[in-house]
Amino acid sequence: MDKTQLFYSCFLLFGVFISAISQVMLKKAALKHYESHIKEYMNPLVITAYCIFVVSTFMSILAYRGIPLSMGPVLEATSYLYVTFFGVKIFHEDLNPRKVLALVLIIGGIVAYSVLG
Repeated sequence: MDKTQLFYSCFLLFGVFISAISQVMLKKAALKHYESHIKEYMNPLVITAYCIFVVSTFMSILAYRGIPLSMGPVLEATSYLYVTFFGVKIFHEDLNPRKVLALVLIIGGIVAYSVLG
């Protein structure tokens, strides 16, 4: 992997990471009770989360300028790792053996693509 691909790969990974953060923000907003449907969707947390999603989408588009199309989905699979980590740390969700196996398979796929790809 040359420096250009490494830069764009990190750019895509950062975009995936901030997308996971926006998912956490949306879940936090969904756990709150609102007086009306308007306030449920028109509050700073939700609006910020959707703005982050837009930025993340543009980062993904730009990242494909420097990485092969086949590499994108592999790097985007890291979102499962981020979301699981945030779920456990922030929302105190359980990490059962089935989820651990799924994460191991995801990591194995990323490593296999990196080594054999």
